[in-house]
Amino acid sequence: MEPFTTSSGKFSVLDWVVFVSMLVCSVSIGVYSSGVRRAGRGTTSSSSSPQQYLMGGRNMPPLPVAISLIGGFTSAISVLGNATEIYYYGTQLCTLLLGYSLAIVFIVKVTLPILYNLNITSLNEYFELRFNSARLRKLVTGCGMASLFLYMGMCMYAPSLALSTVTNLSTVASIAIMGVVCTFYITIGGVKAVVYTDVLQTLIMLAGTVVVTVLCCYDLGGVDKVWAIADQGQRLQFFNLDPSPFVRHTFWSTIVLGFNNMMAVVGLGQAAFQRLASVSTLSTAVRLCWVFLLGVWSLFIIFFFCGLVAYAVYSECDPLAAGLTTKADQIIPFLVMDKLGHLPGLPGLFVAAVYGGVLR
Repeated sequence: MEPFTTSSGKFSVLDWVVFVSMLVCSVSIGVYSSGVRRAGRGTTSSSSSPQQYLMGGRNMPPLPVAISLIGGFTSAISVLGNATEIYYYGTQLCTLLLGYSLAIVFIVKVTLPILYNLNITSLNEYFELRFNSARLRKLVTGCGMASLFLYMGMCMYAPSLALSTVTNLSTVASIAIMGVVCTFYITIGGVKAVVYTDVLQTLIMLAGTVVVTVLCCYDLGGVDKVWAIADQGQRLQFFNLDPSPFVRHTFWSTIVLGFNNMMAVVGLGQAAFQRLASVSTLSTAVRLCWVFLLGVWSLFIIFFFCGLVAYAVYSECDPLAAGLTTKADQIIPFLVMDKLGHLPGLPGLFVAAVYGGVLR
């Protein structure tokens, strides 16, 4: 293998075209949604209300909202982080999907019926209604913003790492581009812009990850070959029942991880609540949760398998140990450029997929 710093490891013109097209389309959707919302002001007095801007008038079509929910739950961390985790530590992490499933059951039976029927635009309104305290609402809002500030730093770092790995852009410039694009289309377009850009970015994320995984798997000789190499490398593990909290991944810890993650993001998360509350009825919102769970299972299985494919490719020559990469998180971008960089536009599609994972 050649070092990752060679010219073959950089974007071509077509890659840039594919990547920039995704950004332009995202901005265009925001502009279009803003135009539709402004045009509607002359026909309905409520079109510019917070309900319209934040909830889409509670009459959004279910299918785009379902795809938006799936995209909103995943991020660049999902694409790169989960695959990297499987590459280095094996498949035990996969059982967090069981925790996701348990959380969805709790959400549709407990939290969603309560919150949806309150007809609120912000989850923090619940605290003021429940405890009759505006100060508590402001405190919770401040804590939530601080938490999101830290989380978004991690989310924005992952795609910036992928882009800076295959281009000459610095991570700071990459993060700045994300921030400007995302802030622009959300501010002018409201929840409708968020939903429809989520649809675009989720489909790009799915396409990019599937294409990379399928092509690399095919080059190796198929799923059976990947599975056999992973088994030989002791990467296949699903039922580690060790109760110790000091083991990196166990059956128990991953289920708890999955449950807590799903509850934090979907059960009690403002972004997910806005999407669920944007449909016309509670029964529709409940059905969206089940469609969402199916989509998350499908996407995350692809992400996990991508990690196994990367391990099968480099089982005898780890790029990090060989000095071909400088960070463990670069393994998937390195795989794309090393094995598929000769295919015009494919690196651009993959980086667009990773970038799209944070533009929501």
